[in-house]
Amino acid sequence: MALHATYYGANGWLLEFGSLRVLLDPWLTGSLEFPPGPWFFQATLADPWPAPERLDLLLLSQGLPDHCHPASLALLDKQLPVVGSTTAAVRARQLGFTAVTALAPGDCLDWRELRITATAGAPVPQLENGYLLEHAEGRLYLEPHGFLAAELPAQPLDAVITPVVDLGLPVAGAFVKGRQVLPALLERFQPRTVLASTAGGTAEFSGLLTRLLWQKGSVQAAEAVVNAHQPAGSLRPAESGHGCLLIDPVPGRRYALATTALEAARRP
Repeated sequence: MALHATYYGANGWLLEFGSLRVLLDPWLTGSLEFPPGPWFFQATLADPWPAPERLDLLLLSQGLPDHCHPASLALLDKQLPVVGSTTAAVRARQLGFTAVTALAPGDCLDWRELRITATAGAPVPQLENGYLLEHAEGRLYLEPHGFLAAELPAQPLDAVITPVVDLGLPVAGAFVKGRQVLPALLERFQPRTVLASTAGGTAEFSGLLTRLLWQKGSVQAAEAVVNAHQPAGSLRPAESGHGCLLIDPVPGRRYALATTALEAARRP
């Protein structure tokens, strides 16, 4: 048993807490569009992904199409349990899912062996969710736009899933703040692994919006920030097994994440 993560590009992940399989914000097939239509924004996958098998839970952080993608969710069994933000829960019910639980920031749900705590995420424009996921096989925090809730307490975590670049628009500014939030994530959670998300994968983009988007930061710059936060005197994580490792994930590759067992911490 262990904690594993498989990336599908954009915001999509398969998270495995031992035998428990959680699908997060999947974009697996079909085009991705934002209103008012493809002339404004459209993205297409180089190759579609098959729906993962033996899923236990669908976890949705936002109700927007790049997190709650209709064509991808159509591939899934509608009896699959769903946990999502308020807007994502509404969308999941509209798409035919029958076992849907909505969580607002601050809500906590014990679902089987997994504790799910919703945290305040991005205002896009409604306030959406990040999640703290706690299981005997590992503890993980994720938020796809780089927004870190001030009330989430400092605590050691096994992994963080976050963007590591900023994305924005003229006048409106950054709506993805991964470059800005990374130092705070490292300081607050001291994670063993940072998984770069949101801006990765293989897709082609077109439309007016793509010509206006700007990006600040890079994976290489994020790696320098992570290395600067290593414990004093430690070697690089890959060499020593200590400190923090930044992974720029290859879509489709299953990563085994270093964890610290929770059982000792749970004993009285």
